[in-house]
Amino acid sequence: MASSMVRLFLLLLVLCPRAAVVSAGRYDPPGASCYKRLFSLGDSITDTGNLASVAPNSSVLAFPYGETFFHRPTGRFCDGRLIVDFIAEALKLPFVTPFLAGKTAADFRHGANFAVSGATALGQQFFRDMGLDLAILPPFSLDVQLGWFERVLHLLGPTEKERQDIMSSSLFLLGEVGINDYNHPFFQNRSFADEIRPLVPKVIEKIENATKVLIGLGAKNIVVPGAIPLGCVPRYLTLFQSDDPGDYDGAGCIRWLNEFAEEHNRALRRMLGRVPRGPGVAIVYADYYAAVQEITRDPRKHGFSKDAALTACCGDGGPHNSGVLISCNATSVLCPDPSEHISWDGVHLTEAAYRFVALGVLHGPYAAPSILSTCGC
Repeated sequence: MASSMVRLFLLLLVLCPRAAVVSAGRYDPPGASCYKRLFSLGDSITDTGNLASVAPNSSVLAFPYGETFFHRPTGRFCDGRLIVDFIAEALKLPFVTPFLAGKTAADFRHGANFAVSGATALGQQFFRDMGLDLAILPPFSLDVQLGWFERVLHLLGPTEKERQDIMSSSLFLLGEVGINDYNHPFFQNRSFADEIRPLVPKVIEKIENATKVLIGLGAKNIVVPGAIPLGCVPRYLTLFQSDDPGDYDGAGCIRWLNEFAEEHNRALRRMLGRVPRGPGVAIVYADYYAAVQEITRDPRKHGFSKDAALTACCGDGGPHNSGVLISCNATSVLCPDPSEHISWDGVHLTEAAYRFVALGVLHGPYAAPSILSTCGC
């Protein structure tokens, strides 16, 4: 019986390398990647070092950032790897080079990461016209990142045929992006009803434009993630704390903020459904919201601490350990085990939480079709 099972497993590997999944959950197929390159755009959920290149004194370049996997700060707003890192691993690709850290075609031979922490879908001028303080709002919006990508594309492919080959054999992770368009006015006490909620169609239009640009350049496989449950984010739980129990759901998250994130995601899915696409083009919606909601509602089932589900691992104390925006630094209140927490610094997730989301997008059920199924067999 055992030998027959081994023969069956080996046959599956020959017929479909995607069947090789190790017990720890990391996708580890033999041979080459089904995609030759990975390109990513977005904000701090995806940034692997671009902000650090332009802001070398940022707290993200100090301990305890990076402590879990890299054992040093890398420019990631996390204790370890991000979703894009897990996707790269699953595709048998190296971690993608941040655009601002690369110079030559060789630096980007496996792809590039254009995401910048704090980046928005809408341009910086839009927020200047709103009268926002731009101190922590970088000038690297989605349009700027698309411009960077086109520079890299021409660097990698001097001819049109080469560029088409690159586009058709690459995976594109478009986001998550857009949440900072709401975060920045939220954190500057702007009106939700009059100034923030009306931004949704404008944000979705920018993401739609980016999707069409990539398709126009020849992209065949694009993953577009939605927003996470904002009402479960420790910083928001502190900022909008309420004495009314009816403002919270059964998991302790703020209802109206989650409803707002769901509104954004519904608009995003509707838009993706109407984007024109030719034969062979796949646009995958990645449901980050459902993945984070699952571990928040049932943390113990997935290896997280119930008591720490809504509390930052690294912060400045208080009920959610997130009294001010990004309060994680060397003198912070630091949890003993980040893998038991969903939130790392009150705004961003831990490596353990990102890993859960990534596996759900790679294998399902939090992407349909799942990323690995787009590889074919």
